[in-house]
Amino acid sequence: MDKELENFSRKIRIHVLNMVMNAQSSHIGSSFSIVEILTVLYKVILNVNPKHIDDPNRDKFLLSKAHGSTSLYGVLAELGFFPLSHLEKYYINDGILPGHLDQQTIGIEFSFGSLGHGLSVGLGMAISNNQMNNPGKIYVLMGDGECNEGSVWEAIMLASHLKLSNITAIVDYNKIQSFGNTNEVINQEPMNERWKSFGWDVIEINGHSFEELVGAFEVISTKPKVIIAHTIKGKGVSFMENSLDWHYKSPNDEQYEMALKEISEK
Repeated sequence: MDKELENFSRKIRIHVLNMVMNAQSSHIGSSFSIVEILTVLYKVILNVNPKHIDDPNRDKFLLSKAHGSTSLYGVLAELGFFPLSHLEKYYINDGILPGHLDQQTIGIEFSFGSLGHGLSVGLGMAISNNQMNNPGKIYVLMGDGECNEGSVWEAIMLASHLKLSNITAIVDYNKIQSFGNTNEVINQEPMNERWKSFGWDVIEINGHSFEELVGAFEVISTKPKVIIAHTIKGKGVSFMENSLDWHYKSPNDEQYEMALKEISEK
């Protein structure tokens, strides 16, 4: 299983690299840090089917940190939600796939761009499912910098108050946000204790370990659950890893070839 997931993740990183290079766009580091999380969600965990995208009982995934859209687009294309050729139309004039997420794209459950709203939207979906006895689960992936937003903590409080066991939050804890190290901008440690104090079950893992990711998602909880996934910004390309530069930077021709070679050989 791990080999299959590794091969899938490699494909996604190549898609991300090609999309960012073609569009000369931003956020390759933010996209690379969530590849394994999305791989496990879509290959192992989520009850979603591209042939039945309107199944009312499907699980719903929300990428609140929508600047990581290229990874999600790569996953959806590989799984047949839309043609692989659409990836060539990412974030360009007369393109198909916007830089941030638009609900008009097949497989995207909600439009996001402005940070801090994903958990609240997911909370509404979880409440609705409970009221309708719908077995579908809600998964929300957020950035660690995004957790600076007050709206996130309002949703955290309400989810706990309502004991919503059908929602799982994932924090992409890569420790770098747009203008610096996350905990230097606003210190969020101890991250796990803060979520626990708000009444959530907390699981802390290596966000690039398939085994740990699968195990965390499969834990059954009677409360809302958060997975704090320790990740590496720019994961998979050595000169991009743990570098603030690659939050906004796109590669030049030489860097593209170096990155493609490194990803392909892993």
